[in-house]
Amino acid sequence: MRQLLYSILLMFVGNSSLLAQQQVPFTTFINTPHPWVDSIFKSLSQQEKIGQLFMVRAHTNLGKRYIDSVGQVIAREKLGGVVFFQGGPRGHAATINSYQELAKVPLLIALDGEWGLGMRMSDSAVSYPYQMTLGAIRDERLIYNMGREVAKDFKRLGLNINFAPVVDINNNPRNPVINYRSFGENKENVTRLGAAYMHGMMDEKILITLKHFPGHGDTDVDSHKDLPQLNFTREHLDSVELYPFKALIKEGASGVMVAHMHIPALDKTTHLPSSLSPPVVNGLLKGELGFRGLVFTDAMDMNGVIKYFKNGEADVRAVLAGNDVLELSQNSSRAIAMITKAVKEKRISQAALDAKVKRILAAKLWLGLDKFTPVNLNGVYRDVNRPQAKQLNQQLADAALTLLHNDSLLRVIDYSKKTAIISIGVTELTEFQKQLEGKFDNALNFVISPDAKPNDIAKVSVELLRYKQIIVALHDNRRSPQSKINFSGTVRLFINELATMNSIFCVFTNPYALAGMPGIEACKTLLIGYQNSAELQRAGAKAILKQLRPTGRLPVTINTFFKYGDGRR
Repeated sequence: MRQLLYSILLMFVGNSSLLAQQQVPFTTFINTPHPWVDSIFKSLSQQEKIGQLFMVRAHTNLGKRYIDSVGQVIAREKLGGVVFFQGGPRGHAATINSYQELAKVPLLIALDGEWGLGMRMSDSAVSYPYQMTLGAIRDERLIYNMGREVAKDFKRLGLNINFAPVVDINNNPRNPVINYRSFGENKENVTRLGAAYMHGMMDEKILITLKHFPGHGDTDVDSHKDLPQLNFTREHLDSVELYPFKALIKEGASGVMVAHMHIPALDKTTHLPSSLSPPVVNGLLKGELGFRGLVFTDAMDMNGVIKYFKNGEADVRAVLAGNDVLELSQNSSRAIAMITKAVKEKRISQAALDAKVKRILAAKLWLGLDKFTPVNLNGVYRDVNRPQAKQLNQQLADAALTLLHNDSLLRVIDYSKKTAIISIGVTELTEFQKQLEGKFDNALNFVISPDAKPNDIAKVSVELLRYKQIIVALHDNRRSPQSKINFSGTVRLFINELATMNSIFCVFTNPYALAGMPGIEACKTLLIGYQNSAELQRAGAKAILKQLRPTGRLPVTINTFFKYGDGRR
């Protein structure tokens, strides 16, 4: 009887611990003592404690020798985590299993998945819409559902951190690094959709990071290449850039990623990146905003941070500033040695270091890594390409499609009339054209490359005189949709000509690209699909076929003709 009571008590203690782990907010959980955390912490040497602060880069598309070399670094330096980049689903899952086996303490495993696994595995996993596209959506429940699906994909591979969402407010069309990765220029819209995405992922038990604190949206320098400087007043930062971070920290964000930017209003130290600034991290983020989750640096091998702080000094300063986790140090072995020395010299306090390590260990406990089990490799590819995820992806595209000019031509479209369907910016038949194939009694497809010659354009112009209806699709088939379209001057003039011919336009480009197409505002009906994905092209075709009523709203201002919030009311 005593044994039975003891077993019941053990079950109660175990279940109540699990229940508490599920119910207690993450930020409370990682700042609360836990027996497992204390036990692991006591087993760590000083070097192993410091190793917990570092995440190393990993790829699975660079061969076995590379994969093994990363494993050796993890085992030798007792690192706390790994950031995965390009590869495939099964390769990632198998490598994550092997790295977890090598680790003394279970690893945090992260990936930049702003639009899901497809951000790093575009040919083998679902790519959800870019955040600029999502910024057009009115129904945040769709974004929440996307967050849950992304998290399911992450967990299926053994990943437990998504470096997303981006909550930078992109109000600078020339921004070379954020741009289409942002929900847009309106702080309330960015916050609303960022919250939906964040909660969807966290409700599925993965960690997220809001990025890029304190706001990278209004810069024209890429911090991968140099140190951007943000010259706003503190009042402006408070009312604009910091707005989403403040709101989502209050809603329980598990992580924040700090950018490499110089912001004199927050710290006047010459050339000091925000990621290395105690006033920015300890003072503003942790002090004024009261953030109690995990603070991650942006990649520590970026020129924005190492240009002025070389040979490992950036890593030491990142810890001094208040960051918990250092992502992608240039040399983690050197950095661990330098931080060890800084603690001995009392430049970094032992108490501050220990607190960081315990919070990282508590995050691992929250994720259930105290009971780590390897990922089942059977059916991995199938599971991250499941039908319900693809269905949701199309729903998101349909909800984003935006009608910028009235639907007068859509309402009177006649599927029996002789119709020209033109795709510009590509070299072969597009998904948009394929979706319309067979829907018109008498239609002909035209394909025009972005650098088409004047003679080719002239031939098409003459041919179009024979058609009663013209449907034009503009495509940007570059990997990253840029603010400036790559059409030749000849092609741009042709677009101007088409806009005066009662043509229906469907634009599958970065919305900012409209500014580089003077004359397009003259067209009567203009649909914007934001990016050249198959899903957005299908959405555009649905609108042409009257199967979809566009409900999206423009998330950015382009020029005097196309402004934030434009779209069907």
